[in-house]
Amino acid sequence: MSTRTQNEKKFGNWDELPDGRRRYRLDVPGRSGWLARYLKEVDAEDTTLRFWQEIYDDQGRLVEIHEKYPLDKGHRKA
Repeated sequence: MSTRTQNEKKFGNWDELPDGRRRYRLDVPGRSGWLARYLKEVDAEDTTLRFWQEIYDDQGRLVEIHEKYPLDKGHRKA
């Protein structure tokens, strides 16, 4: 389990959500101009509620989502 400090250091960006929840965000640029965005939503105690990856093309359009937690649903086209 990650602490708030660990999540802040690892992801670097986050949004405060209602009820004390947070959504952390990490953008990883690809070689071809695409972008992988990792998102982690946690409760007020920083317990992970949801973790997923979004893939954006070189035009900034969301093209694929991969939900990884709580249930790995695999890749799906956006």
